Amino acid sequence: MQSEREKMLAGQLYDTSDQELSRLRLEARQKMQAFNNELDGQKRSAILKEWFGSTGERLYVEPQFSCDYGCHIHVGENFYANFNCTLLDVCEIRIGDNALLGPNVQILTPLHPLEAGPRISGLEYGAPITIGDNVWIGGGAIILPGVTLGDNVVVGAGAVVTKSFGDNVLIAGNPARIIKSIENGDLMV
Repeated sequence: MQSEREKMLAGQLYDTSDQELSRLRLEARQKMQAFNNELDGQKRSAILKEWFGSTGERLYVEPQFSCDYGCHIHVGENFYANFNCTLLDVCEIRIGDNALLGPNVQILTPLHPLEAGPRISGLEYGAPITIGDNVWIGGGAIILPGVTLGDNVVVGAGAVVTKSFGDNVLIAGNPARIIKSIENGDLMV
């Protein structure tokens, strides 16, 4: 029989009140408090290296940072997230190398049942998010559950990304759509 955490990570309905999950969320809140109260950037990075599922050697995240668990977040080398980043990781979030996240970016894996009864009872599920290498996500953008973004993608500020996109595109809008393909030598929109 699967644990509630195993169900959660598999994208199945799970009980949010499960004792193990409640403990893990409490531990994450304690780590968030330590991280967000730390003024030294190197010490903040060290906290994340111990906390996240995996990281590259070089990462830098500004406070305030929020997540559900933290241990289901995997970021590559040279990761940067600006102020007020929210990574809700009921399923895995995997971000490649050289990623830049603007202020107020939200990457959200949780989903809730459409039917009121199960939703009210505390059942939830999710879908993982995968983001490739060399991605820049503009301020205030929201990446929704189940999205995959390829390499060299630029997400415009305020975009709501509801579906997956391949490599080398600029996407923007609500819902996000391709604005243009990115070619070598493109420096500005």
